[in-house]
Amino acid sequence: MTQDPVWIARAHVPGNADARSPLAGRRFAVKDNIDVAGVPTTAACPDFAYVPERSAAVVERLLAAGASVEGKTNLDQFACGLNGTRSPYGAVPNAIDPRYVSGGSSAGSAVAVARGEVDFALGTDTAGSGRVPAAFNNVVGLKPSRGLLSNRGVVPACRSIDCVSVFAPTVADAVDVLHAAAAHDPLDGTSLDRPLDARWFPEQFSFGVPAAADLEFFGDGAAADAFAAALGTLRALGGRAVEIPYGAFRAAAALLYEDAFVAERYAAIREFFDARPASLHPVVRAIVAAGERFRAVDWCEASERLAALRGRCDALLAGVDVFVVPSAPTIYTIERMLAEPVELNRRLGLYTNFVNLLDYAALAVPSGVRRDGLPAGITLVGAACSDLALADLGQRVHHAAGVTLGATGRALPAPREIARPPASTVQVAVVGAHLSGMPLNGQLLERGACRVSVTRTAPDYRLFALAGSVPPKPGLLRVGPGEGAAIELEVWRMPVREYGSFVAAIPPPLGIGTLYLEDGSRVQGFLCEPSALAGSPDISAHGGWRAYVASGGSARVAPASAS
Repeated sequence: MTQDPVWIARAHVPGNADARSPLAGRRFAVKDNIDVAGVPTTAACPDFAYVPERSAAVVERLLAAGASVEGKTNLDQFACGLNGTRSPYGAVPNAIDPRYVSGGSSAGSAVAVARGEVDFALGTDTAGSGRVPAAFNNVVGLKPSRGLLSNRGVVPACRSIDCVSVFAPTVADAVDVLHAAAAHDPLDGTSLDRPLDARWFPEQFSFGVPAAADLEFFGDGAAADAFAAALGTLRALGGRAVEIPYGAFRAAAALLYEDAFVAERYAAIREFFDARPASLHPVVRAIVAAGERFRAVDWCEASERLAALRGRCDALLAGVDVFVVPSAPTIYTIERMLAEPVELNRRLGLYTNFVNLLDYAALAVPSGVRRDGLPAGITLVGAACSDLALADLGQRVHHAAGVTLGATGRALPAPREIARPPASTVQVAVVGAHLSGMPLNGQLLERGACRVSVTRTAPDYRLFALAGSVPPKPGLLRVGPGEGAAIELEVWRMPVREYGSFVAAIPPPLGIGTLYLEDGSRVQGFLCEPSALAGSPDISAHGGWRAYVASGGSARVAPASAS
């Protein structure tokens, strides 16, 4: 156990020193249910710990973009909680006032950012774990649209709705991380190829807010006043409030822990739970055990109820530009939370639990300081893929709030333009060292490229292992119809603005030309000059470079000095 309950492990993993992205040189923390190669993943349960050989997909992308890991952060065990006290590594204290909870389950990640120990941090968000800690520690919490960030390498909580989230000092910083980390991952069944909507908020906009009769702060007058002040800020920024009945959203939220969806909590760690239930924190054990009683028919019925509620909620939000809720209705001391761990934690999710179930995007931003000196925050909720529009408005709210950076006391920097998605992209096919997991794949990742598909060429190509190339590379040659083979390749999409530098880095005898694919379509991709293939073995029979490397063949064509 570390002395500081914010951190479970400190471990420096350097990023790509040659990256040119906005994240180059930045330091980040990783919630300890997200894999970092060579560093134990515990999910705040020491008996569950394992050492992954490979980092989670989002960590790989951030390292490729030049950011460096600084360590693993504490959490509510198995991401079950919104308060930050359910961990054998200790309760994580609030960065502003250590008597209070930090929020969870991504407690350590939010506090590490608030204290200025890292430039950003990764969390996860299933029921609000990327938003409640942000509000309680005066930082930004970006809960991306489901599927934008890969969940590969993340210990699941409720796999169907889990999201990797981002904590950052400012909205613009969080968006930089989103752009670097987002990519479709065909190896993750929850990953979706969803383009971000690039529309910005108009100067005059409408915002939905829970009807006054539905607002609940559990007797916390300071929280109620802070939310009213935040609504005043939105009006001053050009917003028009529209009251929306909250009942359907509350009903959707209840499904997460009070209906069959809690069975996903059990399914996520079933083998470990059945073998070693005593290893779990008592409150977490009770939550997970509740999932055992549900049957498949219960899941079907709950899914039908959720679909009906989604239709009602979508209709309620159709007439506004954004839905605005308190990030949390109140905050409690650690002492009081430990005395009433179930009921008080349940209250914290009143305005968060519905978001992932209904497939919405959300952004938690600091909105001011309560009259008792604690931070206040609101969450902007929008349709899937409205993440950048929420960021545009969220930055305005944050900079109008009159708050400092986290718990550092430093002033907010001047607002900067929210990075937009690439205006246009180009697809390029790779056949060798640029394939996923191969030595030069980082040249694609650092340029913001994402893999579109794995396919094959038309059967009119031959593949050769280029002698003496470092790292080992193949050469693809087009031959006559029927004289070749179908060669496996990957198609990647990258911003047009990055394409020129990518092509310029390609060494001879390789170059870019038009490739014909097995479905009859065409794409730009790697080809080789025929004159350079003398003495290079024809490896077409392997069907692709990856299969050839797996056979051990690449070691036979590399120079003796190659590592």
